[in-house]
Amino acid sequence: MSTEPRAAQRRSLSGPTMGTRYSAVFFASCEVDERRIAAALQATLDRVDRQMSTWKPESDLNRLNDAATKVWVPVPAELMVVLQAALRIGRQSLGAFDIGVGDLVSAWGFGAYAAPPGHVPADPVVPQPAITAEALELDPHLRRARKHAPLALDLSGIAKGFGVDEMARVMRQFSIPAWLVGIDGEMRAGGAKPDGTPWIVAHERPLRGVREPMGVIELEDRAVATSGNYRHYRDIGARTISHTMDPRSGMPLKNGLASVTVLAETCLEADAWATALLVMGVQKGLPLAQAMSKDVIFVLADGTVETTL
Repeated sequence: MSTEPRAAQRRSLSGPTMGTRYSAVFFASCEVDERRIAAALQATLDRVDRQMSTWKPESDLNRLNDAATKVWVPVPAELMVVLQAALRIGRQSLGAFDIGVGDLVSAWGFGAYAAPPGHVPADPVVPQPAITAEALELDPHLRRARKHAPLALDLSGIAKGFGVDEMARVMRQFSIPAWLVGIDGEMRAGGAKPDGTPWIVAHERPLRGVREPMGVIELEDRAVATSGNYRHYRDIGARTISHTMDPRSGMPLKNGLASVTVLAETCLEADAWATALLVMGVQKGLPLAQAMSKDVIFVLADGTVETTL
């Protein structure tokens, strides 16, 4: 009987999470128990969703949102990691990334507590710039947070990326050498495929109502995320309202960019920076990306591409 190790087989898993679905593709021997991996992935993502969802009234994030000002609120370890990262990236992006846009998102008709379809907020209710850097205090050592002003936090620009990183942690726990995991357009790869080639993911052309690749991206031990205004938007008369808010002005984003794709070591970083650079726009975002040595693809509304790659 042969004692040679059996070749790794391609496996795929998927399941519901965060209002969409996750996917995991990996190579492993036939002895690997897919059911255990699937259960671990689902449990991990369910935990992230329970902590960070704006759609679940009982989530840890909404407990913080609902708390009175000046009151310390216990925060789970994973949520604390994300809140710390969000504040750091907010500072690095000069306020372009700000998780305190919950009220803006709702007022303009998006998110869990959206205004009725067709509603356009009247000035001066909007704009109201986000103030998270001054209003949110974190105590990582005691794992708690408090607000110093009314604040509605929304982690839609960073939570999925963190969820993908948690999926990567599960794959490593099971000693899977080659994998590609993702939630929507946020993806992270571990290792190369058994034949030595990198993982290939599509770089989508930012067209409304069309799913068409404009190129491909090779991934090996890296993550990628894309933010854009071509999937989630509202048309009010002749006006198109972006779901991405500019926290500095309090208005829906409108700066000539169609999408921003970022490659990074972690998906949390890729996800948050894709949003931050989309908000900044190419004129300010490109120099910052270059100064910070970030790998970024900017796609303008007219199809022009600017990149730091």
